[in-house]
Amino acid sequence: MARFKLVAPYKPTGDQPKAIEELVRGIKEGKKFQTLLGVTGSGKTFTVANVIERVGLPVLVISHNKTLAAQLYGELRAFFPENAVEYFISYYDYYQPEAYIPETDTYIEKDATINEDIERLRLRAATALMEREDVVVVASVSCIYALGSPEDFLSLLVKIEEGEEVERTAFMRQLVSIQYQRNDVEFKPGVFRVRGEVIDVFPPYSARPVRIEFFGDEVEGIWEFDAVTGKKLTRKKKAVFYPAKHFVIPEE
Repeated sequence: MARFKLVAPYKPTGDQPKAIEELVRGIKEGKKFQTLLGVTGSGKTFTVANVIERVGLPVLVISHNKTLAAQLYGELRAFFPENAVEYFISYYDYYQPEAYIPETDTYIEKDATINEDIERLRLRAATALMEREDVVVVASVSCIYALGSPEDFLSLLVKIEEGEEVERTAFMRQLVSIQYQRNDVEFKPGVFRVRGEVIDVFPPYSARPVRIEFFGDEVEGIWEFDAVTGKKLTRKKKAVFYPAKHFVIPEE
């Protein structure tokens, strides 16, 4: 059972306590469908947050559009600052499907623009589900489309620990196999770079890159650092790198 800690300056009032009790009881009884009614501003999100805390299960919140999803994401993050509240919506800023107009014999090729910030949040949602149980994912209907096998995604993670013997070339091959790209000039999410005996890795689901310092083939130190200034921030005993893309397939 996951532990959710609800943080709010007020308590349930009015009809909210009764609604919370009935919803919690319905979930424990295995009811598949329940409806919470209320006018705008009546505290439905706060009521659901209380249910999440009481039930203690991972939660998927689906919204019919991105605007409402963003609103719910902000509210639930405020209610659960110590838990993993994640955001999963379509990462397209612009999408033009392939089309053909027979009247003018015009072919329009597919075109799309991907928002890298949203892609980072999508990957962070996936990694949170792999690492912990106290997760709330706020999503649009894009979450119903397949992302590949969770088992494959989890099986391809790359681990490295301070003090272990790791052949650097083999480690870089592992990163490439899970869709990271080497770029020693432009350091951005989804990229790793090599500088002497130092390998910097920028996970696309994290705001902080990771620096692995080698002494020969021994891992001498692992640090989170600032991507802009290069300043070391937090020393780590180990680092785990999940695939840089959702669609990954292990080698046969």
